[in-house]
Amino acid sequence: QVQLVESGGGLVQAGGSLKLSCVASGRTFSRNAMGWFRQAPGKEREFVAGISWSGGMTYYADSVKGRFTISRDNAKKTMYLQMNSLKPEDTAIYYCAASPRVVVTITPSEYTYWGQGTQVTVSS
Repeated sequence: QVQLVESGGGLVQAGGSLKLSCVASGRTFSRNAMGWFRQAPGKEREFVAGISWSGGMTYYADSVKGRFTISRDNAKKTMYLQMNSLKPEDTAIYYCAASPRVVVTITPSEYTYWGQGTQVTVSS
């Protein structure tokens, strides 16, 4: 069992930055691929970014490529999402998730553990 807790969300103006954190506890963290997803009101949950267990491989949705950076510190059991140049369309609840796979996957069903989410609101 892996417990995930996100933090760092908030209200920011367009063009601003936020850094989300996801702290894991419980079972092994370092052997899990991790990912960030988001869900806006009335929309399905969508993949944002993923990172392999070692951190050596990352993958981004086209909508955030060049603006967001995913990283992880296995010693601290923490994953991060640095979000720059934020846009109003980035407004959503952001979730971190852990997969039993070691390589990056963009499919929500391949993630076993989920955090409770953190709200990100970008004003225009």
